[in-house]
Amino acid sequence: MGPEDSFLIARARRGDLQAFEEVVRTYQRRVYGVALRIVRAHDVADDVAQEAFLRAWRSLDRFEVGRPFGPWVCRIAANLAVNHVRSPRAREQGLPEGHAEMPAPDPSPLGAVLDAEARRVLDAAVGELPAEQRAVFVLRAVEEMSYAEIAEALSLSPGTVMSRLFRARERLARALRPYLGRAAERRKAGAS
Repeated sequence: MGPEDSFLIARARRGDLQAFEEVVRTYQRRVYGVALRIVRAHDVADDVAQEAFLRAWRSLDRFEVGRPFGPWVCRIAANLAVNHVRSPRAREQGLPEGHAEMPAPDPSPLGAVLDAEARRVLDAAVGELPAEQRAVFVLRAVEEMSYAEIAEALSLSPGTVMSRLFRARERLARALRPYLGRAAERRKAGAS
């Protein structure tokens, strides 16, 4: 968190809603991204992100100015998202059709198809992870948080973070093995 963020947080703690709106604009994409990768539904991720910022606003007096705001608000979002995934209502609803649609960065038609397929396969594999493993994996792989930051964000011990991340990676490797095997075969065939 830069000096400008610290200044905005300090103003927001004194009740300046405009300062907090600036903070929200700065972190909204990151918070939404964390929520989306855990709950896997756009409308739910919107709700989780909004609730995370609302809770952050209500708890600003407990936030330590000078510490990074991003991991703190992402922790709130991750906890809300995991709680949602664990809820019986979420299990009953399932996932909406097309929940993982994202634009492909590769402009070529073949590249776009391959990118979309790879994202679909990976997204499906991540979606099969238990919520606790998915949260740790998202915070590490996507948000690039350290083990210590994840432990603090999710109120876990570093050992629990490491074991959940290890189990998540093992499950992903098993789920992706058939696809990774084919990719390795294609690379070998192309090199011949």
